[in-house]
Amino acid sequence: MEQFRNIGIIGRLGSSHVLDTIRRLKRFLLDRHLHVILEDTIAEVLPGHGLQTSSRKILGEVCDLVIVVGGDGSMLGAARALARHNVPVLGINRGSLGFLTDIRPDELEVKVAEVLDGRYSVETRFLLEAEVRRHGEAIGQGDALNDVVLHPGKSTRMIEFELHIDGQFVCSQKADGLIIATPTGSTAYALSAGGPIMHPKLDAIVVVPMYPHTLSSRPIVVDSTSELKIVVSPNLQIYPLVSCDGQNHFTCAPGDTITVAKKPQKLRLIHPLDHNYYEVCRTKLGWGSRLGGGD
Repeated sequence: MEQFRNIGIIGRLGSSHVLDTIRRLKRFLLDRHLHVILEDTIAEVLPGHGLQTSSRKILGEVCDLVIVVGGDGSMLGAARALARHNVPVLGINRGSLGFLTDIRPDELEVKVAEVLDGRYSVETRFLLEAEVRRHGEAIGQGDALNDVVLHPGKSTRMIEFELHIDGQFVCSQKADGLIIATPTGSTAYALSAGGPIMHPKLDAIVVVPMYPHTLSSRPIVVDSTSELKIVVSPNLQIYPLVSCDGQNHFTCAPGDTITVAKKPQKLRLIHPLDHNYYEVCRTKLGWGSRLGGGD
């Protein structure tokens, strides 16, 4: 197991609970004589911290472990920035769900100590990269750990588009949009749109139509090496949006082409040894856990 000496901390802004947890984490790491580096935006709201600071872009270069304090949204943003550096990432949950940030604040010292002592597992999660092209020229690019979504934005009109997979025409469709999700994102927006839950170890992509006009349209799962191309109808009367993880957005025009493919770099996600994906699903999705009238 890797020895972690330079620990970066990323946190969600605007939350006193997150700042309290970061202060506890900082004290704990310093007591273990580790080198702690704060993301600069968090450092600005922690006066007198006395630590080295770094931009998120550089954090992955100077750290051998990054700890994210926040919710899954915080982890999504960190993942897009850190995957290219191959630095492992650990999450402490200060959000509402915690599919990706799985250490509870009340167990911070115990679980982080286990990781620092080498008692952890590493899981790789792949990302998607999307590119929007207009008249053959790229006008926007973004990465996504969860999903790439074509949607009408503020409009209430349907979108008409074509879907191609690996150069083969699949269908033309009228729908509220289209979700292209990784296994990580299968429990997010894709799930609410009727897509399947995919175990994170699956090397596949799910394509989920959003309220399609054709009732026979259903989610389809394809190999993760597939290249997906969406062609927005040139006759469309609105300008739809492409969103990556619901955080980065690009405006499309009629006739634009969106290409989505697997990103070469992967996120290295660290879990304590007792991490159980199915337990996470039971807890977060409210699944039953016992027969005979139990929860």
